[in-house]
Amino acid sequence: MKLSSSQQQGLVFGGAFLVAGIVLSTMVFPFWHLIREDVFEDVVILSNDDGTCYVETDDNVPKIIENCELDAGDKVTIKFGKDLAWATVVTP
Repeated sequence: MKLSSSQQQGLVFGGAFLVAGIVLSTMVFPFWHLIREDVFEDVVILSNDDGTCYVETDDNVPKIIENCELDAGDKVTIKFGKDLAWATVVTP
């Protein structure tokens, strides 16, 4: 089967369009979801379980703070990525 010149050009254009779509959907689009807005919030430590603190935030996603030396009831400012479950304590 022999393709004409215009059919070959159409096939090349279609293939290039398909490859560009795959590259954009797998490499560029997901990176925008990895860059999250930093949120700062004043919270109260609910509990400290052997160095892991738990707090409740306004977005209703419980946050975990690793290597925490605070006690339950302490008020702190934390920083976390929007809709993520981990946070860090902001030191003044």
